[in-house]
Amino acid sequence: MDVRTLCLGILTLGDSSGYDIRKQFEEGPFAYFHHAGFGSIYPALKALNREGLVDCFEMSQRGRPGKKVYSITAKGLEAFRNRLAKKPARDKNRSEIMVMLFFAHLLDEDHLREVFEGYLGGCRKAAEHIKSLDPAGIPPNCQFTSGFGQALYEAAVRYMEDNRHLLFDKEGNDQRKAGMER
Repeated sequence: MDVRTLCLGILTLGDSSGYDIRKQFEEGPFAYFHHAGFGSIYPALKALNREGLVDCFEMSQRGRPGKKVYSITAKGLEAFRNRLAKKPARDKNRSEIMVMLFFAHLLDEDHLREVFEGYLGGCRKAAEHIKSLDPAGIPPNCQFTSGFGQALYEAAVRYMEDNRHLLFDKEGNDQRKAGMER
C-alpha cells in the first residue's frame, strides 16, 4: 500500500501532524507491518492536501513554531474506502537480516552470533511490547492486527531458538567454513 493511502488511513483515526503520523510507523500500530519516513510522508500529505483529500491547518504551540495538522475530508475518506476495496497485493518481506543469515557462511562467527542474537532479542522485545498493550478501548480489528503481529514475532522467536543449531553447531560451522572456502 502506498504512503498516501497509509496517511489517509491514519487520519481516519484522528487529526495528526506529519510527526504524529511518522510516530505511528515507529512505535504505533503500524510499526510492526509497514514503514514510512518523513521523506515520503510530507510529500504525500502535500499532494493529498492539494487534491482536497485532507485539510491542513496551522496549530500554534507555546514557545515553539506552529505545526501543520492534517485532517481527512469526506472526499479523502471516500478515496480511502475505495483503495481498501481493491484486492491487496501479495506481501513482500524485505529483510536485511535474512540476507545476512543466508550468507552466514561468509560471516565471521562472532559477527554472525551478534547479528543473530540482536535480531532474536528484537523479536522478543517486539512480541512483549505488543503483549503489554492494554486492549481496553482498542477496536477488535486493531486487536486482531496487533495479535497477528505478536504471533509472528513469537513464531520467529520459537523458530530461531529451535533452529539456531543450523548456524552454530559443529556441523553447521563445518558447512559454513566449507562455503567460505569456495
